[in-house]
Amino acid sequence: MSMFGALNRFISRLDANPEEQKRQGGTHGVSGFQVLRNTNQELALEPWFDFIIGINGRTIDNPDPHLFATEVRNCAGTTVSMGLWSAKGQRIREMYVQVPADSSSLGLSLQWAPLATSEDVWHILDVIPNSPADVAGLLPYGDYVIGSPEGLVRGENGLGELIEDFLERPLRLLVYNHEYNVARPVTITPSRNWGGTGALGCVLGFGALHRIPAPLDEPPQGPGETLFETAPTAHDEKFARPASSSSATHAANRPQKPGTPSFASPPSGDFLVPANMQFKGGDGGGEGGVAPGRGTPPAHKQARKHRAHHNVSPAKGLDEYFKEGEEKSKEQDFAPSGSSSVPPPPKGMGGPPKGPPKGGLPKSAEAGD
Repeated sequence: MSMFGALNRFISRLDANPEEQKRQGGTHGVSGFQVLRNTNQELALEPWFDFIIGINGRTIDNPDPHLFATEVRNCAGTTVSMGLWSAKGQRIREMYVQVPADSSSLGLSLQWAPLATSEDVWHILDVIPNSPADVAGLLPYGDYVIGSPEGLVRGENGLGELIEDFLERPLRLLVYNHEYNVARPVTITPSRNWGGTGALGCVLGFGALHRIPAPLDEPPQGPGETLFETAPTAHDEKFARPASSSSATHAANRPQKPGTPSFASPPSGDFLVPANMQFKGGDGGGEGGVAPGRGTPPAHKQARKHRAHHNVSPAKGLDEYFKEGEEKSKEQDFAPSGSSSVPPPPKGMGGPPKGPPKGGLPKSAEAGD
């Protein structure tokens, strides 16, 4: 529990308010032993990214390397616990290391450095085609420039000043890729004459929003690899699988209702084959094909089957089908039939009044006027 107490105290220093950060040093005042080289393959320590901030339940506040080495030698033949801080995702973890009895060396090269040095990274955002960054192989949104063997790169303007010093000359950079969780050296030649804007031809991000994130749990898929693999569904005929013999036997032994047509099971194969629908032409009208061995159903069953399924012959079935639908529509709409019971109008009645005669008005009418 003492180790977790030391880690909690360390986290409280990182999360302190600005006034307390100034008194205690804050984020930029916290330091630890940064791993520069690891020759022990049994230790899961990553150079440059990992910092040793505690040992045996105590926070390391003294930069004297001899005190750290003495603490490790005192644990020879036993286990020493180390509190580690990783620049990948800014996470804290605890690791137990077995110290050999014959040798107190862990195979590590360390240096005392502030944790803030891991914040001096530049995120590669957009890369312009045919630019020096594109020619050097920088990957957009996945690469981070973490340093250079040509000199120290500190502060927001540190990389820009180094680029200005290496115009038209090869510049070596240390680049970390977040997607593949690997670091690699990249040689780039900054230039102002490549035909675009900037000396590198890429957009750089710096600050709190561009810290190195935690590594992915699984590596991303490469070009041409399948990202998602879905199971075949029954709706896709290309991925349909033939039914097993047990399921086919169960379907054959299943009881069926009288008058229900039975269909032959599809043959085995990778594709679904539609059922073989057989129709009878001639005077059968709307009767459909009857499965062999089932016998001919009664007349009332045939009529019910005809109305229910409409399995009709192509020659005469369509006309009867539409005629039956028309009769049902008339019954629902109460349409009058051709023989109506309403009597016609009487024939003795005259039509509408006609106009004046062609010869003019009568003489009596003219005298009256």
